[in-house]
Amino acid sequence: MRKVVVGAFLTLDGVVQAPGGPDEDRENGFLHGGWLVPYFDEKFGEIMTEWTKRAGAFLLGRKTYEIFAGSWPKSTDPADEIATALNTRPKFVASRTLDKVEWNNSILLKGEVAEEVANLKTQDGGEIQVHGSGDLLQTLLKHDLIDTLRLWQFPVVLGAGKRLFGEGAIPRSFRLVDTQLNTTGAVLHVYDRVGELKYGEVEVGKEIVIFD
Repeated sequence: MRKVVVGAFLTLDGVVQAPGGPDEDRENGFLHGGWLVPYFDEKFGEIMTEWTKRAGAFLLGRKTYEIFAGSWPKSTDPADEIATALNTRPKFVASRTLDKVEWNNSILLKGEVAEEVANLKTQDGGEIQVHGSGDLLQTLLKHDLIDTLRLWQFPVVLGAGKRLFGEGAIPRSFRLVDTQLNTTGAVLHVYDRVGELKYGEVEVGKEIVIFD
């Protein structure tokens, strides 16, 4: 069964909106686009390259698809491994407004997104990577379709903007499987989905009790 692997860049207060540039996403008057860029370093680039090379396919929302399709095809250097992966491997696009997708090896999902993604997970192939696509992430979270979270957290607080975990996310527990730090203070946390939450109770002077 294929895994859906989400990669996201977020601030300390959980904002994921427009990390890469001022005009990436100005929805709701967002003024802080490009907040990630000062924290980019060589290690960040190396990790992102290794991660992207693992993809068997990509799953993108409309906005991210249009941004990627407008830029990555211009990178034709075979040494650029991220560009090679994105330009050649299958890209499944979730959109209610697009009639067609023209970027090489792109496939427009026709039905309900949650059902389409659940079906993709039953097929053979490498991991299905989700990049950006904040609105799509909310759908995946609400339908419990995410297997792994690769979260780059940056040492900034914005106070406003779209957040990774919106209302409607199903309560779930994850297991931390990797942590890496770059030279500018950004931290990568990788989490695998475990399942339902466990609860417990703690009182001063008593043993901690975990409920099954």
